[in-house]
Amino acid sequence: MTITKRFWIALLFSFPMLVGMILMPFGVSLYGGAITQFILTTIVMAVAARPFLQSAWASFKKHHSNMDTLVAIGTATAYIYSIYAMLTGQAVFFESAAFVVTFVLLGQVFEERMRNNASNAIEKLVDLQAKEAEVLRDGKLVKIPLEEVVQGDLIKVKPGQKVAVDGVITEGNSTIDESMVTGESMPVSKIVGDKVIGSTINSNGTFMFKAEKVGKDTMLSQIVELVKKAQNSHAPIQNLTDKVSEIFVPTVLILSILTFLVWYVFLGATIAKALIFAVSVVVIACPCALGLATPTALMVGTGRGAKMGILIKNGEVLEDVNDVKTVVFDKTGTITKGKPEVTDIVGNNEQVLKIASALEESSEHPLATAILEKAKQSKVEKSAVNNFQAIEGKGVSATINGQNAFVGNDKLLHDVDITKDMKYQMIKLQNEAKTVVFVGLNDQIIGLIAIQDAPKETSKEAIATLKARGLRTVMLTGDNKRVAQAIAQEVGIDDVIADVLPGDKADHVEALQKSGKVAFVGDGINDAPALTMADVGIAMGSGTDIAIESGGIVLMKNDLRDVAKALELSRKTFNRIKLNVLGIPVAAGLFFAIGLTLSPELAGLAMAFSSLSVVTSSVLLNKAKISTNVKVA
Repeated sequence: MTITKRFWIALLFSFPMLVGMILMPFGVSLYGGAITQFILTTIVMAVAARPFLQSAWASFKKHHSNMDTLVAIGTATAYIYSIYAMLTGQAVFFESAAFVVTFVLLGQVFEERMRNNASNAIEKLVDLQAKEAEVLRDGKLVKIPLEEVVQGDLIKVKPGQKVAVDGVITEGNSTIDESMVTGESMPVSKIVGDKVIGSTINSNGTFMFKAEKVGKDTMLSQIVELVKKAQNSHAPIQNLTDKVSEIFVPTVLILSILTFLVWYVFLGATIAKALIFAVSVVVIACPCALGLATPTALMVGTGRGAKMGILIKNGEVLEDVNDVKTVVFDKTGTITKGKPEVTDIVGNNEQVLKIASALEESSEHPLATAILEKAKQSKVEKSAVNNFQAIEGKGVSATINGQNAFVGNDKLLHDVDITKDMKYQMIKLQNEAKTVVFVGLNDQIIGLIAIQDAPKETSKEAIATLKARGLRTVMLTGDNKRVAQAIAQEVGIDDVIADVLPGDKADHVEALQKSGKVAFVGDGINDAPALTMADVGIAMGSGTDIAIESGGIVLMKNDLRDVAKALELSRKTFNRIKLNVLGIPVAAGLFFAIGLTLSPELAGLAMAFSSLSVVTSSVLLNKAKISTNVKVA
């Protein structure tokens, strides 16, 4: 039976007893009294609690104790004693056993959901692959399933299609969007002899390529394996309650045995009376509060985070956040907007933009979108063009008002004139890691348009906030070094690691972990291995499903300033869990300290008090101040 089914069974049969407890002060009691409680709790113990009892017995045989041991002892003791108490007319604690099982299972349901999300991330990575390929067989192009593609096949790719496998272009040229795999912010021009990567998207040209890597050898398949490896490489984090249980359980049992011996041997009490006091010690330590400690704080903390646009996906990440020393960022779509924009225009702005937008409206090149968007924002009227033609590898040209106009890259400089001042401006812009588009009339460059994937408005402030907290910041990107360093300098990043392939991202994160725990912030498919390898993976909500599911924290508002808020909220939530758990043994020993003799009723009151204190402590998380503001000049 699944954990989820066990939880619903426990909740269903515990709920009537909860209603009975709530209505008791108003003189309303559960129908059937102790008999009904016995029947309901027996079902919970027989079905929902059985795995706890089995696990506790297995741990006992290995001379260990864990959370299951505490649950098994607490629930079994309360259940068995309550049967005795029911037969002798004493107060019963059936609801205690049922509630403990329900709360502990609630925590396990959360954990199981997170594990399922991890496996879904891998499935979605696999789904990114093209499903079929158009392959040249016996002189004819035929569509075949991807699984039938073999090394050496010649494959045709049309505009808008996915590249089936990794290979080398043998005929034609195009522009390919590789950002999903490599992190390169700008679309990449490809000609004969250039390598192409499986699952990337062909933008505008048609080409043939020779398959070099197929099946498990493709880059995407390697990313899938890296995600699996990264998930499995994490040593299981021992639950804090298990650590407490290792000491708490033996201590409680010893106290219980000593209590029995003192009352029976030294004080001359009957076996029944001595047993009642011994059971009281176990009942007061019954892990109802311990079962509540993690789920309630986690629910309140994650609920508060959700209101702030921060999704904390599991409890394990909370412990790791406390020791993070380095925050590593992907560049494209994380620090930057992930969308090329016009940043500078050199020359007569209106004329340059008017000519460029007129020509680019007929162009299929991805950078044309940025120019057209700028023209739209500037409300520039487009001129009519005639004789439009593409200049292979250089740009486009056309006739505007009887003049020969052209727009293109620096390869045009071999055919046209450019002034010294314009050349100086070109070098200056390129040194700022901007892509320069040349605009000309009649064999003369009249203007330049600089295009760049600009940083988000909040990035500089977000980095400053983290650095103010003493955290080291690193940019890890597949983009080229010059672009990466320019962006890093603009936003204040400490260190830059550029020209990194997806497989290397996880390796770099692992290397950084030697100096302390690492948080990684990313949004792309290529970030999935690094997000999983990092001690704390933080995914941007605007990112791919794979990135979101690989991260332990998701920033739904896509605001980089929320990284600091997420770290602060996680710390406060984990510290509250720690406070809850460590406070329970204190509550359990409180009544011994003030010299009161324990009875089952008083034990039940103490147990209720410990549970109430845990819930109250957790709810106070909603009032905790999450301050991350740092002024940036």
